[in-house]
Amino acid sequence: MKRSAGILLYKKEENEIFVLLAHFGGPYWQNKDIGGWSLQKGIVEEGEKIVTSARREVREETNLQIPEGIHYLASRKVSKHKLVIMFYTYFDGDLSSFKSNTFQKEWPKHSGQMKEFPEMDQIRWFSLRDAKKYIHPTQRFFLERLEEKLQV
Repeated sequence: MKRSAGILLYKKEENEIFVLLAHFGGPYWQNKDIGGWSLQKGIVEEGEKIVTSARREVREETNLQIPEGIHYLASRKVSKHKLVIMFYTYFDGDLSSFKSNTFQKEWPKHSGQMKEFPEMDQIRWFSLRDAKKYIHPTQRFFLERLEEKLQV
């Protein structure tokens, strides 16, 4: 089973919790807002520690510097072949350095032309309530676990 690891970044402003979500890049997600946002996560490489993988994925997808104190949040099987392991940490750093890694895709389909797209095309803070609406449905579980951990 493939393992994916990530870090849920949150901050608190005036007694309200906000979480950082990233919008999927590429042509399929271009005009999809609801359900088109994600936590920063990705595949754990062979021989790589899970925490190391989580940090690497956040860096690749956002270019953000993550603080040291990350905590285990939860694990969940999101498909028959994939387990997601999520950590969390407080983060109120500057988002202006945002830059995502890219991927190649044939576009338009069956055109024979390869184009490069960002894996994530933007990042944004969402209130916990709004994040539950915009996040990909398979990841909503992690927002609920964060709520429990922070006793919101």
